[in-house]
Amino acid sequence: QVQLVESGGGSVQAGGSLILSCVASQMPSSNCMAWVRQVPGKEREAVASINTDGKKDYADSVKGRFTISQDSAKNTLYLQMNNLEPEDTAIYYCAADQKKDLMWWLMLHPTDFDYWGQGTQVTVSS
Repeated sequence: QVQLVESGGGSVQAGGSLILSCVASQMPSSNCMAWVRQVPGKEREAVASINTDGKKDYADSVKGRFTISQDSAKNTLYLQMNNLEPEDTAIYYCAADQKKDLMWWLMLHPTDFDYWGQGTQVTVSS
């Protein structure tokens, strides 16, 4: 059973930075992983994804500010978030799926990801 455990959330002022981490276990050898955020009352939004081919994708709202990466040796996914804005305030989830070639679809329909972490809160104050 795939398990995803996030850490690194917190509170920061606008313009600040945070790094989120997600430790994955029992992951399929071929996969895609993503960071998905949700504001209460709104739909989940995928902000960044990466697959085992090394392909990356970002939501327009975070391009140039967020960077997704992974350390395969540590089974860990990261999200470096710079120049944070109050609009980035949300619960951030780590998500994963075996369908690496459908990463483009999953970015648009993040609720289709098969595996989810418990989420970590990010709060950005103005």
